[in-house]
Amino acid sequence: MKDYTAKDIRNIGIFGHGGEGKTTLTEAMLFNAGLVDRIGKVENGTTTTDFDPEEIKRTISINVALAPLEWKNSKVNVIDAPGFFDFYGEVAAAMALADSALIVVGAVSGPVVGAEKAMAMCEKQHKARMMVINQMDRENANFEKVMAAISEKFGPSVVPIQLPIMEGGAFKGYVDIVHMTAKMFDGKGEKEVAIPSALEAEAQDLYEKLTEAAAESDEALMEKYFDQGELSREEILQGLSVGVREGIVTPVCCVAAAANIGVATLMDNIVHYLPAADQVRARKAVDARSGEPVEIRQDGKFAAQVMKTVIDQFGKYSIVKVFSGSVDVNTQLYNANAEKAEKPTAPVLLRGKKSENIGKLNAGDIGAIPKLQFTATGDTLCDPAAPVKFEQIDFPAPCISLAVSAKKQGEDDKVISGLNRIKEEDPTIIIEKNAETGDVLICGLGEMHIDVVCSKLKNKSNVEASLADPRIPYRETIRSTAEAEGKHKKQSGGSGQFGVVQMRFEPAPEGTDFEFVNAIVGGVVPKEYIPAVEKGLREAMVHGVLAGYPMVGIKATLYDGKYHPVDSKEVAFKSAARLSYKAACAKASPALIEPIYRYDILVPSEYVGDVIGDLNRRRGRMLGMNPVDGGTEVVAEAPLSEMFKYATDLRSMTQARGSFKSEFVRYEDVPGNIAQKIIEQAKIEEEEDD
Repeated sequence: MKDYTAKDIRNIGIFGHGGEGKTTLTEAMLFNAGLVDRIGKVENGTTTTDFDPEEIKRTISINVALAPLEWKNSKVNVIDAPGFFDFYGEVAAAMALADSALIVVGAVSGPVVGAEKAMAMCEKQHKARMMVINQMDRENANFEKVMAAISEKFGPSVVPIQLPIMEGGAFKGYVDIVHMTAKMFDGKGEKEVAIPSALEAEAQDLYEKLTEAAAESDEALMEKYFDQGELSREEILQGLSVGVREGIVTPVCCVAAAANIGVATLMDNIVHYLPAADQVRARKAVDARSGEPVEIRQDGKFAAQVMKTVIDQFGKYSIVKVFSGSVDVNTQLYNANAEKAEKPTAPVLLRGKKSENIGKLNAGDIGAIPKLQFTATGDTLCDPAAPVKFEQIDFPAPCISLAVSAKKQGEDDKVISGLNRIKEEDPTIIIEKNAETGDVLICGLGEMHIDVVCSKLKNKSNVEASLADPRIPYRETIRSTAEAEGKHKKQSGGSGQFGVVQMRFEPAPEGTDFEFVNAIVGGVVPKEYIPAVEKGLREAMVHGVLAGYPMVGIKATLYDGKYHPVDSKEVAFKSAARLSYKAACAKASPALIEPIYRYDILVPSEYVGDVIGDLNRRRGRMLGMNPVDGGTEVVAEAPLSEMFKYATDLRSMTQARGSFKSEFVRYEDVPGNIAQKIIEQAKIEEEEDD
């Protein structure tokens, strides 16, 4: 592939709902560009961009994949993004790589949630976009119905630039609305024909809407349109190009990707309408030394950002987007985030799983740099003389946690190290150990996401993991005051052990886990044994008196005791303290308490009733509702024990339109009937362990 500069580069992300044909469309583009001999099929596992074993097994896209190609003297970096919501971390990476978006909509299904989310992301990030109605060769394909739904959902700025010609239910050609000509597919290409009489009126109506959309992108064009009622073909093309670049106009095309019908024309439209890399806004960046904002110019010193990390049997590849300057085998690479220099290495071009050596990458281009030692996803690579940092990629936060362990005994370390390697590729995974329960937790975007991670673990590290619901970090406390004596006396020949303590236990002030008070007077317990009493209590409080969960919220007062001048030892007073703790706390109205979390749940307004009803069933407590862009924010508190699978359930309830954030707020008493079941289960588990 020859050397391209920004004015001849298009970075196109392909987005949309799962199953709408994004990967098949990518494959058809590669075929038209002469890069594959035949169009691979997702169901056969033969496509270029779905090459991961898990993608082939599940017949869905899981990872963002690159498919650079050359078309009409331009380099088009096609970025194939997953459509399933468990893999929206990959979608975030694809959106960061892309300068503009091709949003795929099914000709039967219409604009479902994936298209909505892609449009919302484009608007938020000011990305140009084009829509393509795919699968026009399917039975029940209905362009008019889908276009009406698109207009209703996204408004009049979404305008067709093509009108399909259907004969006997088959997709035979299209009317080019911009040029008001018709093209028929003849198996080898397209031939121009007269616009079918049945479509003339509709085509004229769409032409007028397209003219209005073009006029709205430019004040001078708008003025002329008002004065004369029409624009020239060149002015329409100019207005559309500006409108698309500014996000004012979203043109719509139609194709049948699996049959490669209309895809070549779509590729022409991509090059013609979507902005080149030199026409897009620069990514925000700051000076790495001062933290002050800096302007990134494409003709400046080298600066690039790692948008994705890929690790395979050949090593590690850092997929970069170059924003300034160029990079080749001699370029000094400074990681501004890690504050370390990387060894210079030649960039490569990735196409699916294949890599190809290239001389250099220029500003505006996308490629990969292999074998970087210190560099992670999101890091900035730059010239050491002008260090900058680009803004971080906005990855979605994990919303579901499962306990992970090794299936085979003794392989826990292999599981953790393998998961940490996968985490390098997927920043939406968090691996953490719960200090209270001892569970190692894997946190992700959904149950399928976590399941895929464990499958990758088996494929890449040859170790199997088991998943389970995490244990709830319940705690225990007391609600009243009680006193007890703890007496430890041991005599078995030689030196004995003796220690007696009189203790009072009561609820500690709010926010205090443990408070120890030494109220000894007259030296009845010598001061050298006082620390042993406190240490014994702290050790004992790890296990509560109801179900063995940690005890918190206790004020313990040592007010009396006895000692022996010869037999008293620290160990005796530690044991005496533990005995007094067990005896007193059992009488001090012990209670089981559970973690309560706050949930900020964003849903379309029509789902609010369902969400509130579901929260009530989960022992949730409503705090309020706030109107926000795109719907309603429901604010509630609920016990963690009721919310483990909430990400999955919310997705199901809202057709994947809902999202939420959560944070811990406090502990509260577990209701009596539920507490009894937890205590009984804890006793059963204790007996099994014995």
